[in-house]
Amino acid sequence: MKIEKLLEILNREVPFNTAESWDNVGLLIGDKNTEITGILTTLDCTDTVVQEAISQKCNTIIAHHPLIFKGIKSILNDEAYGSILYQLIQNNINLIALHTNLDVHPRGTNYMLAQKIGLNHISPLNPAKEKFYKVQVFIPNDNAKLFKDALHQEGIAREKDYEYCFFNSEGIGQFKPMGNAQPTIGKLNQIESVKETKLEFMVHHSQYDKVIHLIHTHHPYEVPVYDFLPIERYSDSSLGVIGELDEKENIKTFIEKVKIALNLQIVKFTGDLTADIKKVAIIGGSGIGFEYKAQSLGADLFITGDIKHHEALDARINHMNLLDISHYSEYVIKEGLVPLLEEWTGIEYIQASKVNTDPFNYL
Repeated sequence: MKIEKLLEILNREVPFNTAESWDNVGLLIGDKNTEITGILTTLDCTDTVVQEAISQKCNTIIAHHPLIFKGIKSILNDEAYGSILYQLIQNNINLIALHTNLDVHPRGTNYMLAQKIGLNHISPLNPAKEKFYKVQVFIPNDNAKLFKDALHQEGIAREKDYEYCFFNSEGIGQFKPMGNAQPTIGKLNQIESVKETKLEFMVHHSQYDKVIHLIHTHHPYEVPVYDFLPIERYSDSSLGVIGELDEKENIKTFIEKVKIALNLQIVKFTGDLTADIKKVAIIGGSGIGFEYKAQSLGADLFITGDIKHHEALDARINHMNLLDISHYSEYVIKEGLVPLLEEWTGIEYIQASKVNTDPFNYL
């Protein structure tokens, strides 16, 4: 499989446009025409991870954290990030980032963490809203199938695992060509009645311009008639998840289990260590600010990373239980991505990096 095909699959399964606007996902370094020899998954792309990829004959690294966030003015082999970029390019290794788009995926980072620590009945904590359009196009009956086929070939009118999703209703269209009109059907200055089909289908807001172009390209009329009706609905994407334990459990006991499950030497907690908990919310990485949403949904404990001093004080004042499992806890994506990539791509040679990229030593 070539990188171009892999990107197409990833964009379908973990859409790049679901990443935050400040994020940098997709192919960061590489050649879309390269044939993939193997994939290495990692949390961070470090020089050690690059060497691991070389030794394992993996010419593609899929990292959670993007190596490139800002504009690069130079790539020098004697500088930290420059050295890594230099190695990647010199060894023809492709680097792909799946960051916040993987975080909001229903089977992504937070779901992986929730499963790892033993949560059940996992559901979205903060489901995202997506903008769609219901499109209505009026077209002669004889042209409807060719028109639908053309849209289908361009990936339009798809809904998850369903394709060719159109609603068809028939009626009579009327018009009278005037002046300089060059009608496909009918004659100047005469009212024409045509058996037409009203086609209705859903498109994502990002497809707006593309669909208009396709309508004007493939519709037989000189002036096609169509409508775009805006619709907003909750998607499967969610920043964070919320789940439950099998039964109520002392919070201190549960924290010890979390440390073992995630192989963490140290965690930080603020709240009531004598409390019993049942419902737990989690956002990997830096999710502070969503603890109030978690509390409103009945969470007894909110788990995230990178909690600051004053944020912890605020939580204590508001009688919230917060557990900081560090940003590095997102390393679970290394193993978690492997079966997903195997399922999505059919590529057999996919492995998780064995390199620990946690920048901290715990003394």
